Order: sequence, then C-alpha cells, then structure tokens
Amino acid sequence: MKPNETSWNTPRETANFVDLTVDEWGDDHGLSAYNTPLREDAFELSDPEKVAKIEHHFREIMETLGLDLTDDSLKGTPHRVAKMYVKEIFSGLNPKNKPKATLFENKYKYNEMLVEKDISFYSNCEHHFVPIFGKAHVAYISSGKVIGLSKLNRIVQYFSRRPQVQERLTIQIAKELEQILQTEDVAIVMDAKHLCVSSRGVQDDSSTTITSYYGGKFKEEGTKSEFLKYL
Repeated sequence: MKPNETSWNTPRETANFVDLTVDEWGDDHGLSAYNTPLREDAFELSDPEKVAKIEHHFREIMETLGLDLTDDSLKGTPHRVAKMYVKEIFSGLNPKNKPKATLFENKYKYNEMLVEKDISFYSNCEHHFVPIFGKAHVAYISSGKVIGLSKLNRIVQYFSRRPQVQERLTIQIAKELEQILQTEDVAIVMDAKHLCVSSRGVQDDSSTTITSYYGGKFKEEGTKSEFLKYL
C-alpha cells in the first residue's frame, strides 16, 4: 500500500487515551475524515480582508458583552484579535503557509528509528475556540530519505495552527510525514491539556489527553515498545 492511501481500523479508547488508526469516528466528535472541514471559497478573501471582517464582528461581540471600547485598554482589541486569528493562531488553515520540506539522501545509511520528542505545540479546540497545548513526539524510519529536524517541528506547528480536535491533528501530522518521507514507518504521540476541560465545563485542571498513531513497522510490538521507551 502506498503511503498516501488510507487503511483504517476501529479506534481504541481508554479513559483519556486514543489509539488512532481510523477514518470513521463516533458521534462524540462528528468527524468523518482527517481533513480540516473548509468551504470551497475559504481562500477567496485576502488576509487583510479577513482581518478587517473579523475585526468588525469581534467588535460587535465585545459590544454585545457590554464592554466599553472607548477605553484605552480595549479599543485596539478587535484588531489585535483579528490579526492574531489570521496571521498567527489560525495561520495553518492557509496552505500557502505550509512548510516546504526538502528531502535528503540518507548518506549515513542510518536505518534505525529517528525520534524527535517534546515538540511544543499550541492549538485551539474547534468546539469552544479555547487553547489546546502540549508536547508532540514524532518518529520515523528512513526509506532512503531524511528530512531536516526543524521541519518536523514546523509540520507539527502548521497543523496545530487551526481549529482542531486532537485526534484529527495527530492523524494530519502522521499522514503528512508519510507522504513527505515516502514511508508508512511513522509514529506520533501527542500529550495535551485542553482548556475546554480545565477552564470551563467540568473544570478539571489535572487531566491531559494522549493520542497516538502507529504506521508501518511501528505497528509491530517491538518497534512500538522501543519508541515508547524513548519517551
């Protein structure tokens, strides 16, 4: 099977752990594919146009909440939020911001797994638009090509910078790496805190959520155990 082809099974969930090898989900998430749901006209507006439009609507939100936007501390907030949405925390929605990944020949003939752990990421829950943040651990086994280490961080950051659910984020990173590296031998573990859990609703500040993806050789118990040992 080619790396960009899908082969999914049934998800396994235990408490706050999800082992991701699927493309069909339960009713809890309402998710049927690992692509971020975007309209066909998502990129018809330029970034400045999006900033202006969001600024207008966020001003209305603040005014509806009763805030005095003539106050020196608040009057610039609608523009700051709009610019932050478009240029920073949701910049991963726009494919023009996708990091360019250059492959190199594996001249060292290194055939063991490479692990990049503790990659910090910041995302936002698509259900409440509040932060998700944590650490990503990424591994792959070369098929004859290697990628610059910093590109692993940038790929994690790119897919994080959009409204997300952690399950989808994990799969998006894995499938992108499979395609770039031309191998299914990719593994991802993500451990994150969700402010939609800790700052609202149940207000549980102690729990974190772990999601994982294992492809190719990482489905073998020995290889998976070696990867997890490094973490």
